[in-house]
Parts: sequence; C-alpha cells; structure tokens
Amino acid sequence: MRYRSTRSGRETDLLTAVMRGLADDGGLFVPVDLPHFDPGSIAGDTLAEIAAELLQPFFSGSPLESDLRAICDDALDFAVPLQRLRGAPDPLAVLELFHGPTAAFKDIGARFLAAVMERALPLPGDDDRPVTILVATSGDTGGAVAAAFHGRSRLRVGVLFPKGQVSARQQHQLTCWGGNVRSFEVAGSFDDCQAVAKAALMDPALSRRYRFSSANSINLGRLLPQVAYHAASSLWHWREAGTAAGHIVPTGNLGNGLACVWARAMGMPIREIVFAVNSNLTIPEYLSTGKWGPRPSVRTLASAMDVGDPSNMERLFDMLPDFAELRATVQAYPVDDDAIRAQIRQDDERFGQVWCPHTATGFRVYDQLAEAQRADRPWIVCATAHPAKFESITESVTGHSVPVPDSLQALLARPSEHISIRADIDALGVELDRWNAEFA
Repeated sequence: MRYRSTRSGRETDLLTAVMRGLADDGGLFVPVDLPHFDPGSIAGDTLAEIAAELLQPFFSGSPLESDLRAICDDALDFAVPLQRLRGAPDPLAVLELFHGPTAAFKDIGARFLAAVMERALPLPGDDDRPVTILVATSGDTGGAVAAAFHGRSRLRVGVLFPKGQVSARQQHQLTCWGGNVRSFEVAGSFDDCQAVAKAALMDPALSRRYRFSSANSINLGRLLPQVAYHAASSLWHWREAGTAAGHIVPTGNLGNGLACVWARAMGMPIREIVFAVNSNLTIPEYLSTGKWGPRPSVRTLASAMDVGDPSNMERLFDMLPDFAELRATVQAYPVDDDAIRAQIRQDDERFGQVWCPHTATGFRVYDQLAEAQRADRPWIVCATAHPAKFESITESVTGHSVPVPDSLQALLARPSEHISIRADIDALGVELDRWNAEFA
C-alpha cells in the first residue's frame, strides 16, 4: 500500500510515513485507498488477532509485512473488554481502553508504534543517529509514549506538556522515566506544545542535526491500531447481537474519532459516530456552521481533550471535502465541566461506575441523545482512561476513593524530573542540543 500527503499528494511507503510522522510539506499521511472488508470474513477474536487481519493491507509490500502478527501480539497484550452496562434502560456498553501500562487508551497506539519503529531500525543506508521522537501531550499521550519507548534502542523521546494543565498523576507519568526519555514542561497550552513540536519537525536546521519523528496521532503508526480497536468492538457486538452499534467517542485531537470513521469506511458494522468533546468547541461549531475556526484551547477537567486546533481534522477534510457529506457522516456535542461533574456523580450512583472526566463526556452525550436515537438501539461508549488518574476530580465528586491499578501504582513510585522551557522552538532546540551532548 502507498501513502500520500494530505497537502501535496506526494506518495511514499509505510515505513517512510511512520518514521517521518509528518510529510515534508507539513501534511499528514493517509492511505491512497482505504481497504474494505466484509465483517463476516474476519476470523480473529482477540484485539491482536483482529488487528493483524485488519491492518494486513496497510503493511502489504512493507519490509515489516511478515512481522505484523508479532507486532500486534507484542503491543496489544492486555485486556480491552467490551462490557455491557447493567442497569441501563437501553442496550449500552462501555469499551474499556484503559488496561494498559499507563491506564489510558493511548497505550494501544503508542505500544504499536514503538513495536513498529524498533523493528524498522536500522533502515537501509542508515546513519548512526538515533531517531528523536517529539510528542506533544495534553495529558495521556506523553505518558503512554514514554512507557512504550523507554529503553528501546536507537529511539529517544522528548515529551512536551503544558505547565499546570495536567493532573498530578498524569504529570508524574510524563516525568518518571529518564534514560532515553526527556520531559519538557512548556510555559503554554497544549496547542503551544503541538506548535513547537510541529515547528521542530519542519525546521531545516534542527532536521539536519536530528532524525525527527512524531508519536502524536498525526503519526499514521498511532492511528492504525486505534482503527483496529474500533473495528474489534463493533465486531464483538455484531457477532453477539446481529446488529450494528452506534459509537460515542471522546476526542480532542481527533485521532480517536477519525479512527472510528476509518473503521466504518472500511466496512465495519458501525452505525452512527458521535464525537464527545469538552468546552473546546472547534469541531461542533464547524459541524453547525460550516466554518472552520481553530482557536486557543480552553482548560477543562477533561484535560487530555483540551485542543483548540485538532490536527486530524486535516485527514477528515481530506477524506470528506464536501461539508454536507462530512456533516452527514459524524455528529459532535460539547460537554462543559459542570456536566462532567454531574455525569461522574450520576453514574456512580446509578451504575456503580466511576468514569474519568473524558469518559464522562461520552456518557453525558449518550444521555443527551434524542430518545429516538437511544430507545432499543445499542450504543458503545469508549472509556479512555482509568478514573484513578484523576483522583482529585473523581474523589471530590463521588466522596470516595478509586482503587489505583498496580501498573499505575508502580509508575507513581518512580522518581520524576523535568525541564521547564518557553513555548518556542529556540528554547526546545537549546535543550535538545544539551541532551544530545550527553549522548555524544
């Protein structure tokens, strides 16, 4: 399979797309053609088995084609259960994506990307420089990428996170690694972090000194396994019930949401797709007005979704350039902080379930759907992070603690350190040069 830039249309192969992360022209890589499947033809049961089948066309012709099953087994070796929500008046299930090492759905994409990159190196004609991966994070991505890449040879990770805008436990996960992982606290928002990372990837002088790549959802290698878990959950429900379920997807930078759109376009049994967002209104306002208006991000309780200029809209615009068609393909609804608190409290009382703030946006959107959309119609809501990562929020709302998973407890016991920088490329460049000198 070949891949092209969303901007110039220039084509390349899978490994080039994954290792670069961002096209030379600043565009995002997309498949020239999405494959299509008959759901009944997919034989796998587990996420790893389904991913290996579903992603085979994406790896076709790649040097890693024969490694795909091993990559899936390596990266997707933890539970991703689809749980029926008992007590709901209509068919409702939750896809628990938070059972990985850092208790967030980002573990799935990050571990897959790390497994691909490690097997891809060294590339033909390679030099001795390590690949330096820059990742901007609004909370969960950076911790997942750091965990996935920590200790892997020929790979280094620079994590950029916004000062004062992640939870204490999230920050610890971003800063407890050392070795081939370095964490930068940026004086700004997530959008500032993302802008600095993108600028570095595109800067000619820095690019001569470093072999850059990205591990945000702008990287195709992060997006593909997300397509797989949306496909898997739709197949698990379809095999049991014989019907397609609607999917509600909490989303910020739109990687999670776009992956669901791709899964449905590839033939998976997915009914409506509804994006749940927080008070960052860029996507729902666009779907309402047809005018794309990125703006500075707004800080909310659902911090990992605090994105005012979601990068993956570029892929969605590329896929669906006609506004009317795009508007008919997806829905998006905002949820403010008061509604997040209310949903956490309500579902703790009625279901005995405590959600993280991001997952709570999904369940609030479900409750606000028209009765005709919910009555006797199955829905799947993505649970994106374990509530124990947001104990200051959940405990104040519910009045009780949430058990901390063993994997998260182990990370919290590690020492942490970070470097504070301004939100500009020069400040990052100085720190990268200092870091590089340590490895020399």
